[in-house]
Amino acid sequence: MPADTGGGANASRTVLFDFDGVLFQGDSFAMFMRHRYQYSWLRKLLVLLTLPWWLPCMLVSRWWGLRTLVHVALCGIGPVRYQQAVEAFADQLVRRPRQFCRDGVQALRRHLANGDEVIVVTGCEQLLATRLLSGLGLHDLTVIGSQLKPGWSGMRVQLHNVGWRKVQSVTAVGVQKWHVAYGDSMHDLAMLKQAGEAVLVNGTPKLCKRVEKTLGRAVTRVAWY
Repeated sequence: MPADTGGGANASRTVLFDFDGVLFQGDSFAMFMRHRYQYSWLRKLLVLLTLPWWLPCMLVSRWWGLRTLVHVALCGIGPVRYQQAVEAFADQLVRRPRQFCRDGVQALRRHLANGDEVIVVTGCEQLLATRLLSGLGLHDLTVIGSQLKPGWSGMRVQLHNVGWRKVQSVTAVGVQKWHVAYGDSMHDLAMLKQAGEAVLVNGTPKLCKRVEKTLGRAVTRVAWY
């Protein structure tokens, strides 16, 4: 059954939404990275040249390998050019049919209409997630995502906002309690654990059982498309 998004006693709650897999169909930042490589033979060459480094990293830690690929994709790009590239990509992506989860976006809008404080907490890079949501007319949302920083070779990963870091990043902006949290994977466990109501989006029976076993309580299960 869907989470209760009605008014009355549930008004003025704090509600957390994951982005990829909950509001967006797919991995938005990975799509941006593929776009960066697709249209640049130079970046493809740099990936080949750095293969002896990032491939062993991938075997040891998938995150370190992917981090290297992100740095190569953003090589030579400063903050201004990065913002321009993100905005151009997001503005194209937002017009793509069925790219967003219709049911998820509708649920978010209902929470806003009911006066709830809605925060999107995501592993997607913050600027990209914010621009995509703005393209749907959702301009006033608080979005907390992964962070990049400028470096000598271009934009680099500063913070990957996944797992326990989601809780840390939310509490860092002064939010100590949330009533509902929507997630779609084990990466959202920390965020779901501290919610009064944990909602798992499009979870397989196996995933639902794993999440409930870890949380020690039942979750609300929704099928969104």
